[in-house]
Amino acid sequence: MIIETKNWSAQNDLMPSPDGGIFRVRGTVVVAHPGIVPVLTLSKMQDKSFALNVDLRLEEQGGAFIQVVTEKEVLLELKGDHSNVPWVTVIHDGQTLVRIDEIMTTY
Repeated sequence: MIIETKNWSAQNDLMPSPDGGIFRVRGTVVVAHPGIVPVLTLSKMQDKSFALNVDLRLEEQGGAFIQVVTEKEVLLELKGDHSNVPWVTVIHDGQTLVRIDEIMTTY
């Protein structure tokens, strides 16, 4: 299955907060109809070089939906300071979709 995605970004948000910061990975996924929900989760297999692997799953909701190509934003938030993450790899069905090499840090 070929999946279309775009606008991937990673942000290490170090604004003062009770959680000590938030690391965000986001992107846009093109799905076949509005009843498909893209979800990002931490991969069970992580890189030994501190890089972060995340899995993209497509979950189908029950019901009837008009077959219209739809863009949906997907977001994963992790609590804490993740300044040691050099890149993020987004994986779908065991295949690398994208590698985010530029991680934005905000204070």
